[in-house]
Amino acid sequence: MDRYQAMTTFVRVVDTGSFSAAARQLGVGQPAVSKTVAQLEAWLQVSLLIRSTHGLTPTEAGQNFYERARNAIQETDEAELAAKGAGAGLSGRLRVSAATTFARLHIIPKLPRFLADHPQLTVEIILDDRMIDLVAEGVDISLRMGTLADSMAIARKIETGRRSVLATPSYLKRSPVLHSPADLANHEAIIYSQLPNVWSFRRDGAAVSVSVSGRLKVSAAEGLRAAVLTDMGLTIASDWMFAPELDNGAVVRVLDAWSLPTINLWAVFPTGRMVTAKARQFADFVENIMKTADMPYT
Repeated sequence: MDRYQAMTTFVRVVDTGSFSAAARQLGVGQPAVSKTVAQLEAWLQVSLLIRSTHGLTPTEAGQNFYERARNAIQETDEAELAAKGAGAGLSGRLRVSAATTFARLHIIPKLPRFLADHPQLTVEIILDDRMIDLVAEGVDISLRMGTLADSMAIARKIETGRRSVLATPSYLKRSPVLHSPADLANHEAIIYSQLPNVWSFRRDGAAVSVSVSGRLKVSAAEGLRAAVLTDMGLTIASDWMFAPELDNGAVVRVLDAWSLPTINLWAVFPTGRMVTAKARQFADFVENIMKTADMPYT
């Protein structure tokens, strides 16, 4: 029995809560995972898991072994990387979670450079606008925007971006002129369901909140982009979301004299684990992308 592989398998089983989920993440069959855990229990001469119809739960011995095995695996990976030196590059698999539109516009186009720097590394990107369970999904790093719901999350702020009221010139040409936030009452707003429909503006120390309405509400950023680009209305969004169109003039800012709350981009790491070198370097990579992008941030 390969003890390192057995520990890795057991840790993945506990993280995911099932043999089948661990097998999918490890790229092996479920029987192989079950056999490895059984061999580990036989070698340790102790029961590590309680198996029931509700899933798998570590025994007291299993929980103690899990915590030490997880730390040992992380420290081994770090030691291997340090021994090889930074010039050797990263290896293995890196699982990244990111909002669909942000990753499509800003991360994936730059990935060839990152992969070229690390030819032994495989990157798997989970595209989802929702927050997911990083531990259950085996995610190493998640790129998220906005306010972090979990104050205990291990997170690093990558960049701060600007929010704007955005629309196409075609929509604005056929709509009432916008002089102040109050004029938004005369406009068709495209509502992003993940944000409130009350927009808060500031100018010269004064704060104004406006409740907007519209006949279309969308749950994902891709839908918001599509609706704006087909001249259906205006919206509030990060400049990141419409970076190409702001650059070529297909979308323009309105009420530019008024400021909206900024938005933060975070690198979030699984709670309870040591942040891996792969995750740290990917966060550095993303931070470099955002700092060198030709986009007016705050």
